[in-house]
Amino acid sequence: MKKLLFSLLLVPVMGMAQDKLTDANYRVYSVRLGKEVSLKDIVSDMDNYDVLMFGEEHNDSVTHFLEASVFELLHLKFGSDLALSMEMFDRDVQTVMDEYLQGFIREKNFKKDARVWNNYRDYRPMVEFARQKQLDVVCANAPSRYTNLAGRKGQRALELLSKESKEYFAPLPYDTASGQYFAKLMGLSHTPAPAPGDTAKKAAPPPAMNMGNFNMVTAQSLWDATMAHSIVKYQKKNKGKKIMHVNGKFHSDEGFAVVTQLYNYNSKIKPLIISTASDEAFPKVNWADYKQNGDYIIITDPKVPRTYTDQ
Repeated sequence: MKKLLFSLLLVPVMGMAQDKLTDANYRVYSVRLGKEVSLKDIVSDMDNYDVLMFGEEHNDSVTHFLEASVFELLHLKFGSDLALSMEMFDRDVQTVMDEYLQGFIREKNFKKDARVWNNYRDYRPMVEFARQKQLDVVCANAPSRYTNLAGRKGQRALELLSKESKEYFAPLPYDTASGQYFAKLMGLSHTPAPAPGDTAKKAAPPPAMNMGNFNMVTAQSLWDATMAHSIVKYQKKNKGKKIMHVNGKFHSDEGFAVVTQLYNYNSKIKPLIISTASDEAFPKVNWADYKQNGDYIIITDPKVPRTYTDQ
């Protein structure tokens, strides 16, 4: 029943080819400097940070172009001291990802066994670039079967799982959302759900559509905690590497969610937050409307077709 109610129909649309997108299709704003800057300024700023949190709208064509562009610029600067971390892949497919990056398996098998999102074509350029340059890709997320269990039966149920199963999500007990982020989660009942594949949407029904005793906060927090733990775990094993983490903006805006959880696992970690959005007023943007969301705000051209629509 839940799958029926919350499944989304992905309707592909013919978007602008990435090689046709230009600087005219987006604006970048530095909150610290209080002015518009370039992508290269973000990359330069990463000298002072450990993790670049790239918060996206999942069907924004321009954002996907920018993610690939920033990843390539980071590689030009940091070379092999760079890794990609992604919400779009669960921890239990890390072996599949590694086998593909190392050239052992075909893309056809990779896509099937890694359970790629329906709009994987939007993320493929980054994965292929990592494969070409022999860069690691961290499958950061918790499988939905475990967040579903947490939402239905709580963290105590997770404790009963095998040691092997527990490797696929954050250590127990994990912190759950509180304060302003808690309020933001509860507000999901009043706003459209994020785009297909986004764990902020999949975590649980919003309160207005609550089924039984499903606890959205417990479920959602497991996704956030697992992504944060995956990043810190990789960082600990690969000291000095810069990490670019891609997730739905809900997971990083305002320093909530994954960002908050990062500090639980490493109080000294330094995340740099990018928040993206599209604005009908583009290219004239009132930056004051967005500056609370991150360190850098990227507003994209609403006239560029989305990579898919939800129906």
